[in-house]
Amino acid sequence: MKKIALVLGLFISAATVTQGHTRHETTQSAKATFAGGCFWCMEEALEKVGGVASVLSGYAGGTEANPTYKEVSTGRTGHTEAVEVVYDPGSVSYGELLEVFWRNIDPTDGSGQFCDKGPQYRSVIFYHNEEQKGLIEESLQSLEDTKPFDEPIVTEIVPASTFYQAEDYHQDYYERNPIRYRYYKYGCGRTQRLKALWGPK
Repeated sequence: MKKIALVLGLFISAATVTQGHTRHETTQSAKATFAGGCFWCMEEALEKVGGVASVLSGYAGGTEANPTYKEVSTGRTGHTEAVEVVYDPGSVSYGELLEVFWRNIDPTDGSGQFCDKGPQYRSVIFYHNEEQKGLIEESLQSLEDTKPFDEPIVTEIVPASTFYQAEDYHQDYYERNPIRYRYYKYGCGRTQRLKALWGPK
């Protein structure tokens, strides 16, 4: 589904592409990295959080340097589609970002996310320091204790490694290509599955 939406918009996007959101980072900024399937959708969810300065789509967790979308799409580079979030800890906590992350993924799916299958779409939290690791473990335990579903949580928790920025046409895709994006998101069943997992809220 995602590839269909991408092909539909490639020619128009290439002709109209502009720079993505650039919000000024403060001296108090911190960084978080998440993979939750399609990075277009994770970017949309996290950019709407107050205190978030910027969200960048890219590739993380693999071993190949400077991977392209075409290479990552094969599932053989070890990378996931991921987002790098720069945020102000004085306005939003890492714990709050984790809450947003969890409720925008299917943490029970080890084969990918929604209609996008393959290791490049697996859900992963990449921690940047031991404090983040501890908060992730606390968040995971809390989720295990209160989750509204029976299936086990299979989201990976691993140290952050090099994050490679995705091609320009992927940045802020949901805003630049709203019709194609809505077609992809609905057709992929993302919204429907999230409601089934977490409820309508």
